[in-house]
Amino acid sequence: MPRIHSPKKGTMQFWPRKRARRIFPRIKNWPSLSKTKILGFIAYKAGMTHIQYYDNKPTSLTKNQIITIPVTILETPPIKTHSLRFYKKTPYGIKIISEIKKSDEKIPEDFDDIKLIIKTQPSLTGIGKKIPEILEIALSGNKDEKLNLAKDLLQKEIKINDVFKEGQFIDVHAVTQGKGFQGAVKRFGVKIRQHKSEKTKRGTGSLGAWTPKKVLFTVPMPGKMGYHVRTEFNKWLLKIGNDPKFINLKGGFLHYGLIKNNYILLKGSIPGPVKRPIVLTEPIRQPKKIPPLPEITYISLESKQ
Repeated sequence: MPRIHSPKKGTMQFWPRKRARRIFPRIKNWPSLSKTKILGFIAYKAGMTHIQYYDNKPTSLTKNQIITIPVTILETPPIKTHSLRFYKKTPYGIKIISEIKKSDEKIPEDFDDIKLIIKTQPSLTGIGKKIPEILEIALSGNKDEKLNLAKDLLQKEIKINDVFKEGQFIDVHAVTQGKGFQGAVKRFGVKIRQHKSEKTKRGTGSLGAWTPKKVLFTVPMPGKMGYHVRTEFNKWLLKIGNDPKFINLKGGFLHYGLIKNNYILLKGSIPGPVKRPIVLTEPIRQPKKIPPLPEITYISLESKQ
């Protein structure tokens, strides 16, 4: 019989397995674009369905054929600008020097960067939540262009059409679903031992050598699983919808309800459960070739309840 090789499922790329501090992530690295615009938005995950469209990619094996793909539906109620935050570069890093909430407040003369503090409006949705998420969003362009755009957006609503357009790629930042305290088999894919093994079947066979007299951090052990910050690059934005009646399932989406605002369709799946706030940003690894926007012929609106 050949030897069955089953490597450890856990990867050292995500280490330590640290749980997120809050329900939505903080973006630390923003792309640099030539034009002046807002670089991000925040939406709520409603669920998934599938669509059909004519494949118009010239080099595809299914060219001019109808193909079916899964899509994720995100509800995108408009966000509001809460304040403007000014930063100054110092020998010890970038520090906040001022924050204004009204247009008549004094703007600092010497600053190096400016960012928007935005807040969501979950009360416009049907998820049963009133407290908004407050997030920092960066702007692209030079300092003067950023200041002019920020002053225009202060205390105003921003819609999804003002940030993204159909057919482009975007990056998705989200906190994954929490799974609680799990064992080594589910957490790392450890092989289940035979029924005559000592002490346990669903555990690690060896915790390591006698010396050094300690358990290394690389040994698969039980612990908390899920609720991690994850980023998926270059998700294809297939549609920005303005009329919710064309996307709502009969009776609403499972564990979410009816969509009441604008929505978007992203190709494939994204991290996080339903009702989770999802941060959308401009792609930081923009592909060289962007496929042409397909014409959607069918959207499945059958309830999975």
